[in-house]
Amino acid sequence: MAPSLRPLWTVPARRLAGVAAVTLLLGTTPLLGGTPAASAAPPSRCSSDPTARLADVPSPETALGFPLGTGQERVVTNDEVRAYLGAVDRASDRVVTGVLATSVLGQPLPYAVVSDERHVRPSALRKIADDVRDLRDPRRTSARTAARTAKDSPAIVWVTANVHGGEKSGTDAALKTLYELAAGLSCEVARRNDNLVTVVVPTQNPDGRDATRRQNEYGFDLNRDWFARTQQETDGKLELLRRYPPQVFVDAHEMGGRQYFFPPNADPIHHEIAGEAVDWINRIGEANKAGFGYNGACDDTVTTECYFNYDTYDMFFMGYGDTVPTTGFGAAGMTYEKGSASAVADRVQQQFHTQWSTLGWAAAHKREVLDGYFDIWTDALAQGRAGTLEPNEVVQPTNEVQFPVPAVPIRSYFLLPDRQLADVRRLVERLRRMDVEVYEVQKPTRVPTARVFGGRSATNVTVPRGAYWIPMDQPQKHWIQAIMGEDPYVPFPYFYDVSSWSNPLLMGVSTLYTGDDVRPKAQPVRGISGGRSGLAWPWGSYTYPLDSAAAAELTFTLLGRDVPVTRDLATNTVAVPASRWDRAADELARSLGVTLAPAGRVTGTRLSLPDVGLFQGTGISTTSGSHGEARYVLGKRWGLDLKPVTTADINDNTEAFTGRTVLLVPDGSSPTGGLTAAGQANLRDWIAQGHTYVGLRNEGTRLARAAGLTSTTEKAKPADYLVIGSHLRVDVATDNPVALGRPAEDFEFNNSDPILTPTSTGTNVLSYPAGDTFWANGYTVGADTLKGTAAVVDEPTGAGRAVLFAFNPLFRAYNENGLHLVANALLYPAGEPDARRTPGVDAARAGAAAAPVAADLGGGWRPITIEVAATDLPRARAVVDRFSTDARTATKNTSAYVVIPNPQGLQADEHPFTNDLVRALRAAGVPLRSVVA
Repeated sequence: MAPSLRPLWTVPARRLAGVAAVTLLLGTTPLLGGTPAASAAPPSRCSSDPTARLADVPSPETALGFPLGTGQERVVTNDEVRAYLGAVDRASDRVVTGVLATSVLGQPLPYAVVSDERHVRPSALRKIADDVRDLRDPRRTSARTAARTAKDSPAIVWVTANVHGGEKSGTDAALKTLYELAAGLSCEVARRNDNLVTVVVPTQNPDGRDATRRQNEYGFDLNRDWFARTQQETDGKLELLRRYPPQVFVDAHEMGGRQYFFPPNADPIHHEIAGEAVDWINRIGEANKAGFGYNGACDDTVTTECYFNYDTYDMFFMGYGDTVPTTGFGAAGMTYEKGSASAVADRVQQQFHTQWSTLGWAAAHKREVLDGYFDIWTDALAQGRAGTLEPNEVVQPTNEVQFPVPAVPIRSYFLLPDRQLADVRRLVERLRRMDVEVYEVQKPTRVPTARVFGGRSATNVTVPRGAYWIPMDQPQKHWIQAIMGEDPYVPFPYFYDVSSWSNPLLMGVSTLYTGDDVRPKAQPVRGISGGRSGLAWPWGSYTYPLDSAAAAELTFTLLGRDVPVTRDLATNTVAVPASRWDRAADELARSLGVTLAPAGRVTGTRLSLPDVGLFQGTGISTTSGSHGEARYVLGKRWGLDLKPVTTADINDNTEAFTGRTVLLVPDGSSPTGGLTAAGQANLRDWIAQGHTYVGLRNEGTRLARAAGLTSTTEKAKPADYLVIGSHLRVDVATDNPVALGRPAEDFEFNNSDPILTPTSTGTNVLSYPAGDTFWANGYTVGADTLKGTAAVVDEPTGAGRAVLFAFNPLFRAYNENGLHLVANALLYPAGEPDARRTPGVDAARAGAAAAPVAADLGGGWRPITIEVAATDLPRARAVVDRFSTDARTATKNTSAYVVIPNPQGLQADEHPFTNDLVRALRAAGVPLRSVVA
């Protein structure tokens, strides 16, 4: 580190040598969004010259050899990011750097903490972080202490970028921001550094940046991974957030077009997001507006408004880089989006503008923000004690709340230990790692009135010993409800992503909640439990139920280590010889939450590690979607050596195909996978030899149908059919090997998936109920179409089978009950050939193969659907025709639906015109009843 910075008047003239002035005048009042608060007054030892900088701190141009975003059409590389952070750290007493995680390919994700030098000394930085964390718990922090912290301590602001690898300009802008804070001597810089500790994360996805690809190396959209933390890049980032909890959080993106988006956000906003944070977000938006366009912040080529607000980017799904910092950390979490059609110079400049303006607002309102930050957690505690949920609200001037949060008191959640205990424990750990307090019940407790997940009620329920209790009267009340809630209670039907992510439903664990003031005898959970519950005789064994995704992961890992594992199908338990159980195996079981019981001699059928071929055929992307999810879940987590199998391998019957015991076909857009008639016959013959085909969603089920492997067909989706990432109840054929360990009634996640008729030639393993037990959460319209249809079928052919999933059980790797079903399919026990199902194609399957793919309006992937009043369809159509000739329309009752096919499964911000179309409809005065983007 460089020597301590001396007062301005003693610094040698050479250190005051100015470098090129930034385009944005740092002292301009509009950047602060108003008159600075008294606590944010500039220090007396600062320069009135906005270009004055420390000469010892290298500018990006000096260090990298080119100026950031000033005419040269290139952006920095990952190596240059790391090199520059290191150079600034070595030169400036205001900066400390570190690494928050490594990427899938092993690249470090660096970060920098920048502030006044007195704040970034190790002891001072620890105290600042401790003081801010104390504000998050009013039970241990008095109002007087909180007021003193707000007065004396800086606030913490995060500037992050490049979570989508191809959206690069935010990184370069973040380096510009870092340089100005590290080197600047102006009063505006001093005000920011005096009042803020700024954490800069230039890139959250270095592997994607190298590949100019949205997703990370496993094909995951890291901006959908925040609550689940499945990817190591996300997990490390959240641990650093816990270390330095932000009050303001910027996530810089790019989108299509040339404009710039910053909040206010689109509706819906999740009801548990605190009002203080929404207020800060909207006011920061006003500060951005006030300075936007000043001194070249807009593209010279943009003739319309160069920025927009409200449209497109909501704050609803708890997987985003704005919703999670806001709900889980109480920050003003914000997505900033710049159109990628603009030149690099314009993109970088506008990203820098909003970052700098945001820091200016936060510095000017630091004391108010820290006071309000304490209030957020104080209110959460009070709401938790009273059992009240936050009401639904909207922010867009033309919207109204359509679906109020019901008056249902919630004071406690209980996770029951009756089954899937390992997955229950994994959920407990997910909660604890977001600072949620969870307790293990020590004595059976009666709950007078309870609601059981799945829309049911119960009275006088006894919660058993060993259940997990999550009381709501704790600071993280907002976060608990946001990810545990049985329904997210959308206020307004606009969806940028899914409409449900209830963690108990995703994991399929038994859960109830109550408004009763129940206080069970319980102990706080300090860590995950598992491993051996006792010692077996040397000739004995250890057993565990194979009833969870975590137990499946343990099983595959043991098999991969050549540990002999047997399975008793009658009891669905797995046994391992005690002689082969060592400390490493016990630590693995403990980390997964799997408890093993000592038992007698090993019994059951020996399991073999499946040799899985992963299909890489026509219509399947190998860098995103369920192909990447398969590589992550089956390859990374379960340790299976996945072998690529191509269309040509099956058509030509090569060893790459025939040598596999399982073929997994991910989701894709082709109805046949490119298989010829000969390839389809090869596939049938291979299955008949005792092998397993596992098909996922569109391509996985359609390829199987075309090959004569199933009698299921697809039902066309009605015009008003909308199932927007919702959970639905399913009936389970529990005696089928695919369903072993699942309850008779379960829940599965449906994201506008194909609708399959029941099979007449196999087993309907999971079916949507036809009667009164049908249930869905989230946002659905016309979901009754699913009644009586199949979600999973098991189709025998000879000694093998095809297991077909109408939904994607690997979706984002956070659908644990779906993962468990896939594991069961991979471990399907060998059996005698089914004489009824030879490799030939019978009439029922031939008829299904000849049936056309359901011609729903969406073209396979979830389409982009805009609902308007039927009377407004002519006006809407006139606008739509300016953008697309492929959009289709349909009318039902009083509504009309404009459906944009989305065959590549693009997100709204990737789609070439969806965002512009929605804004054009609003500009034309066409009221939108709902939007699914």
